Amino acid sequence: MLKLVNFNGFGWFLCCSLVLFSCSKFRKIEKSDSWEEKYKAALNYYEEKDYYRASILLEQIIPITRGKKEGEKVQFYLAYCTFYEGSYILSSYHFKNFYETYARSEYVEEASYMYAYSLFMDSPNYNLDQTNSFEAINALQGFINKYPNSRFREQASAVINEMQVKLEKKAYENAKQYIKLGRFKSSIVAFDNFKNDFPDSDYNEEIAFLKIKAEYNLASQSILSKQEERYRAVIAFYNEFVDLYPQGQYLKQAEGYYDDSNSALLKIAKITN
Repeated sequence: MLKLVNFNGFGWFLCCSLVLFSCSKFRKIEKSDSWEEKYKAALNYYEEKDYYRASILLEQIIPITRGKKEGEKVQFYLAYCTFYEGSYILSSYHFKNFYETYARSEYVEEASYMYAYSLFMDSPNYNLDQTNSFEAINALQGFINKYPNSRFREQASAVINEMQVKLEKKAYENAKQYIKLGRFKSSIVAFDNFKNDFPDSDYNEEIAFLKIKAEYNLASQSILSKQEERYRAVIAFYNEFVDLYPQGQYLKQAEGYYDDSNSALLKIAKITN
């Protein structure tokens, strides 16, 4: 047991010594006046996946290597360092800066893709603002248009599809939210917009039913002079629903709104005649 404790103590001491030596070595390189030494060390740190240290050194030598043959690789590796560190907005900036600066580089196609992919990685969950998602889709589609035979094309298309699913989910939840808030007119507009934007969505059956529900609620809460028109709209929406989904899972509920609307129209007719 005593030997084991001594061995662990020695191992801990050795580990700390290596860390201190590594830090000391890095500090020495960081303070060096030789950009070549920093460049070589940065590439070594990059290969070792120490992107933090690599990025520090690369950022230091960017102004010095600009115009030199090494400058191209400095900017390219720095972009990847920020990407691997999870700083996607920063990496999108660096990749864009790279392909705009080195338009003839062998890495320009890859940098163009990574710019768009960085935007995708920065896009939030579907329930948050999707401005970045639209930006990413536009950038990815622009990449495919520019490089139709790219080795990144398949991946870019897959990412666009993933983003479309996210936007579809966002639009679906937003449209449903209007009903929860009692904003029935807005929900009907949102349901129509959703169907136009996502004609092949699996949500469209539910959306068509919710449109009936929203119109019925709107009619039942309206003043008498507007009820007839709105109950007739419920019946029209129901007929559209039955034509599209004759065996739909919401059919029974939709029939309830249809029957209630017909009953309401009979009552209105008695009152107004």
